[in-house]
Amino acid sequence: MTHALIVDDDVDSVATLQELIASEKFTVSVAHTLRDARRHIALQQPDVVLLDLQLPDGNGMELFSDPQLVANSEVVLITGHASLDTSIQALRLGAADYLVKPINIRQLQGVLSRVMKPAALQAEVADLRSNLANSGHFGLLWGRTPPMQRIYEQISRVAGTSVSVFINGESGTGKELVAQTVHDLSRRRKKPFLAVNCGAISPNLIESEIFGHEKGAFTGADKQHEGFFERASGGTLFLDELTEMPLELQVKLLRVLETGRFMRVGSTVSIDADVRVIAASNRPLLQAVQAGKLREDLLYRLNVFPIEMPPLRDRLDDVPLLAEHFLIGIGSKEGKSKRFTPRALQQLQTYRWPGNVRELRNAVQRAYVMATGDTVDEQWLPRGELNPADSGSPQGGAGVPAGGSGVSSSGSAAMPAAQAEVSGPSVVMPLGSSMAQVEKAFILATLQHYKHHKEQTAAVLGISLKTLYNRLKEYAAEDAAAADNA
Repeated sequence: MTHALIVDDDVDSVATLQELIASEKFTVSVAHTLRDARRHIALQQPDVVLLDLQLPDGNGMELFSDPQLVANSEVVLITGHASLDTSIQALRLGAADYLVKPINIRQLQGVLSRVMKPAALQAEVADLRSNLANSGHFGLLWGRTPPMQRIYEQISRVAGTSVSVFINGESGTGKELVAQTVHDLSRRRKKPFLAVNCGAISPNLIESEIFGHEKGAFTGADKQHEGFFERASGGTLFLDELTEMPLELQVKLLRVLETGRFMRVGSTVSIDADVRVIAASNRPLLQAVQAGKLREDLLYRLNVFPIEMPPLRDRLDDVPLLAEHFLIGIGSKEGKSKRFTPRALQQLQTYRWPGNVRELRNAVQRAYVMATGDTVDEQWLPRGELNPADSGSPQGGAGVPAGGSGVSSSGSAAMPAAQAEVSGPSVVMPLGSSMAQVEKAFILATLQHYKHHKEQTAAVLGISLKTLYNRLKEYAAEDAAAADNA
């Protein structure tokens, strides 16, 4: 039978908590001090420890110094003070979750339903890491280069906790795969993983889609609808392109994260939200805040554990591995295996891949279809020499492919040589321009340069086609408003 240890000096709180835990078919023991807690742990190793920090003989975090406890017992922090900093510190030391007094019964039940020995989670991660050299992948992610090794290390550390994760990176770098891998290695793996692209849902419907609605809440609401928070209960909700979410809805999302409760549209009854939220954006986060696309308080609430995805041009040694993986998958679906020629793999590594892994996958699929025999050569693969000096430059900067647009300021004489030598069309912006103004000018200039070919423009900019359409819609509305005010 699963055993729980409550470490708390609040007698009334302990009595209630003990009864609740016992009703979930756990055996329960109680310690009111650190000394008592150590004695109970020595007598019977608990499966889960519900730990208060403020104890008569010290701070509850002192128990984390016991390696046996951290390895074999899931530690859940219970506190009467909802301090995010304290909770994060405990999570970094090894706590799996935290609960705020008074304890919410549904949240407690959720925590108890996910009890798993930390050593079991660590063994899974260790197994993935040990097989990486042979398999070439970690969870759903493929690659062996140092940038990807860093991503795997971050996932390994954060997956077993309840910490909020914010994944940042260009479109097509695999942000959703990171979120899915975090979920698969977490205690929530048996519950749903739901991914929501905030830029792909109409602003008029996004609140209803995320929080749900009651019958008759608005025209067309002919029945009750469960939103993503309800459907992902106990699991993970991945909010992709968060900066495309309307600001008024970001306020409501922040409220849910702070209180753990939400209401359907048209309802006055609040519902518990037992969901881990992972967010992602292809915009630089501080730039999104400055441009008014992301609330600063929401950023800091979600960006507890940031993960920065590298663009494919910064890990070109992974390209052959990824290409082979995609080719095998396509061959399995189509019922005919094909292989790359050495020259084809070499050519793939000389291309810049502005659309990142997504563009590589599409290129492999196209080449597979066009290859008439059992081999895929370089004929139908993208061409373009990659300047080694540009391999680490940011998308849309000095490393823009030949014929692309560069961005410079009126003070270009003071710019680094690598930027000053950009050839081809450029956009000149005065110093003091906001990031939003620079972004708008650069997007419109790139669109014009590629003769309003939106797919090609989105690929070069490293954003999704949906994001490009959203930006263009915003700019059209801004220009119309400016014309009305003139």
